Formats: sequence, C-alpha cells, structure tokens
Amino acid sequence: MKLSTKGRYGLRAMIDLAQYSTKEPVSIISISERQGISERYLEQLMSKLKKAGFIKSIRGAGGGYVLAKELSEISVGDILRALEGNLEPVECPGLKAEQGCSSADNCVTKYVWQKINESINQTVDEMMLDKIVAESKKLCCPEQSEARNCQN
Repeated sequence: MKLSTKGRYGLRAMIDLAQYSTKEPVSIISISERQGISERYLEQLMSKLKKAGFIKSIRGAGGGYVLAKELSEISVGDILRALEGNLEPVECPGLKAEQGCSSADNCVTKYVWQKINESINQTVDEMMLDKIVAESKKLCCPEQSEARNCQN
C-alpha cells in the first residue's frame, strides 16, 4: 500500500493541530511553516478533514482550526480514509458479493488479499491520535511537558 501526499501530509497536519490547538485555534500559515507543506495544499486537506467532522474552523482575528473531536476518538485510519478513500491495497471482486468473480470459488489468493486488507485496517484503526501525539512529545521534547514548546 502506498499513501499519497494527501494521506501523509494530512496526518502530519492533524498531529500538528492536535499539538498546537489546545489553547487557541491554529492557522494554516503556522501549520504550513512547521510542517513544510504549502498553504494552498493544506487548505484542500483541511477542507476534507472538516467535511469528515474531525476539525472545525474559527473565523475572524485569532481564528484558525481546532479539533472537533477528542484525540482519543480519532484514529489514523479515520484520517487516512477521509483523505485517501479506501485503504485496501488490492481490490478483489471475489471478496465482495455484489461484484462477483467467476473464479471466486476456486481462488486461493482472495484469502491472501482479505488478510492483508484486514491487517492494514486493523492496524490504522487501533492507532489513535492521542497516542500519536504522546509519542511525538516523547520523541521531540522529552524534558518538556507542553507540546507547544516542541518543534517538529
């Protein structure tokens, strides 16, 4: 499975937002500067994340973005699916009854694809944003308790 920049950059933006929006909304410009992602591209990603219900925008002076859900309620899988769509590396018609496959009854590889798909989905669904942020704090600033003092 190979993720596009939408998934990779969107996940980085969500982690950044989680770290820096605890006290005030975070601007696209500040995320862009910290993460090295163009503002224009971030706007597109934030629009998708907002539509999915993970973030909300705050207008006006001092506005920006904040999380719409608790960190413990957002999985990496949720974020990646909102940005990338289906995460299955192989789309096997034999696994979906409505699509059908003439070889489904005799095909052994469909079980391989099914196990790979299940494994990927389980892994990304078990990784919650709160745990990712905690891990990030340990990596970049173990001596500081505030995420806002931590530079990625």
